[in-house]
Amino acid sequence: MNVKATLSPEDIARACAEAMWKEDDASKGLGMELVEIKPGLAVMAMNVQSHMVNGQRICHGGLIFTLADSAFAFACNSRNERAVAAQGNISFIRPGKLGDRLVATAREISRSGRSGIYDVRVSVGDSVIAEFRGHSRVISGTWLPDTDIKA
Repeated sequence: MNVKATLSPEDIARACAEAMWKEDDASKGLGMELVEIKPGLAVMAMNVQSHMVNGQRICHGGLIFTLADSAFAFACNSRNERAVAAQGNISFIRPGKLGDRLVATAREISRSGRSGIYDVRVSVGDSVIAEFRGHSRVISGTWLPDTDIKA
């Protein structure tokens, strides 16, 4: 059976996300949920819980960054190439509050050679609370056993 012929890019993205999720104790430990995955796109959500608010009684910025970074990671690892963050920056626009459901949508902006650029919007409903930009770097290895699979 020719695996390359049977897996669509969407199938590959889902399979890579499943393999990555199995090992992602940080995202799971914070209660994150992978809502959607496609090639170059990932949507993750996290509910702001009491242990996530700081002294201002708003969601700790580091946790908002972590959610954005996790969405970025799933988006840049969706093509069966292992990729890591080379850089990430965030701009906070509004605070996340206790009980909010934060949704991070990561989109591939550019992918060339071993480098990629991804934008992540973190929102609560229709309100944008943060914008993140991450730069990725492909490293050796793949997520799926057939190393010839490319999306």
